[in-house]
Amino acid sequence: MSQIKVLLVGGPSFFPPEERVQFTASLTEKIKHRFGAGYEHFLHEGEYEKLDGDDIPVFVWKTRTAIAE
Repeated sequence: MSQIKVLLVGGPSFFPPEERVQFTASLTEKIKHRFGAGYEHFLHEGEYEKLDGDDIPVFVWKTRTAIAE
């Protein structure tokens, strides 16, 4: 299964730039990215952005959930 390079936008202002580029297998599934004591949730809404000469899908932040204990 091939991985798709995507860009994560929005969310907490302290979300590090080096974690904004991720890989996913599907543009239709949400990305649930572990960060700190929770998960940041991102969805693709059809946007693309030019990054390093390539158009890559943009996943937009939707919500944060806590890690269940």
